[in-house]
Amino acid sequence: MIRKENIETAYCFLHQKQRVYQYSTMEWQKEDIEYAIGSYVDTMDAELYAKLSEGREDYLRSHASFGDDIKDAVEKLEGMLK
Repeated sequence: MIRKENIETAYCFLHQKQRVYQYSTMEWQKEDIEYAIGSYVDTMDAELYAKLSEGREDYLRSHASFGDDIKDAVEKLEGMLK
């Protein structure tokens, strides 16, 4: 069972980073955000990550899909909080 606190924490962190990421024009800032999120998912609740990633091992870890992944994760987390 995924604890509500874990969902809330993940949502707050990812939502804040997504907002900066989507409007940033600085490549180094986007890379820093990708690194921070990658580090975070390494330590987040495994069950929550599995639910968000739907089995994709590179979810929130791949530069090529990061923008779409973080948007997807925030939307899923919002749904879990309702």
